[in-house]
This record gives sequence, structure tokens and C-alpha cells, in this order.
Amino acid sequence: MKKNILALLMLILIGSSCSTEIPVDAGGQEIYSALCTRCHSSDLSGGVGPALGAGSDLAGQPDAYLTQSITSGLGRMPAFRSTLTAEQIQRVVEFLRANQAGT
Repeated sequence: MKKNILALLMLILIGSSCSTEIPVDAGGQEIYSALCTRCHSSDLSGGVGPALGAGSDLAGQPDAYLTQSITSGLGRMPAFRSTLTAEQIQRVVEFLRANQAGT
């Protein structure tokens, strides 16, 4: 009985810690920091997920590829279509491109 209660509490804590409220007007960097750094690192150098910065394989992909990957997920990456609006996803792509260009 105690194990079941403990397991239930753990699931509640995990579920609540994974949901991140993103303001509708959040900028690309703010969204990236909230949702992407865990896997792609704060400097876009990668980790669990691939590198996204200048010189990375993904820097050479078209914007449509990045947009689709963020929207629908890719491999182990989750889909963000129910978390982010199309405009927010576009802001993340713009943030990535600005960083890849070094601006």
C-alpha cells in the first residue's frame, strides 16, 4: 500500500514538473531555454539531442525541416504541436538561425 502511494506521488511530481507554461508572446530564446536546453544544451552544442549551433548538421537543413521536427517530433524528440503555436515554433527557428549565423 505504501509503495502504491509513493509511486502515485512520484507520477504526480514528474507530470507536474514536465509541464512548462510558455507565454504566448515568449521569444524564441525564452522558449528554447524552457523546452530545448535539457536535450540540446543552452549553447546549442547538443547532448541527448543533436547539436543545433553553427557548423552542426542541422544548421544546413532548411527552415521547413526544423519547423516540421519541432512540430511533429523526430526520433526521440517529442512533438510540440500541442505545446507551442505555429508562431512560437517560428520564433524558435528564428532563434536557432540567428545563433547559427553568430548574431
